[in-house]
Amino acid sequence: MNKNEAIELLQKKGYKITSKRKDILSFFEQVDGYRTAKDLCTHLEKKYPGISFDTIYRNLHLFHQLEILETTELNGEKHFRMNCSQDHHHHFICKDCGKTKEIEICPIDEVKEVLADYSIEGHKFEIYGRCPGCKVTLTSN
Repeated sequence: MNKNEAIELLQKKGYKITSKRKDILSFFEQVDGYRTAKDLCTHLEKKYPGISFDTIYRNLHLFHQLEILETTELNGEKHFRMNCSQDHHHHFICKDCGKTKEIEICPIDEVKEVLADYSIEGHKFEIYGRCPGCKVTLTSN
């Protein structure tokens, strides 16, 4: 999903398109990978001094609810990224910088065999580690 698609969806659902919402969407469209509410706050404070965390969290929650943003838990904190509009896929997530790489393989078919008597309603498959850039930085220290 891109910023324009997200704005269209917000309008279709009857939500106001404010400058803060546009700036939040721009932030996530421009960054590579998952980011925290604190990252977003730091970015927005330049333009909106004193912006409240409540405003940020309310919009992040709304965008996640509307599937504009996807979330993951990383280092005990919720992280967000613009929702991919591609077919079914999963991610490698760098634990240091939050960058992601799409993974085309999915273990769900094997899991369905193991859980044949169960009703699976969804799944999420993520691999965590360090991207090449962060791996080099780690080994050179």
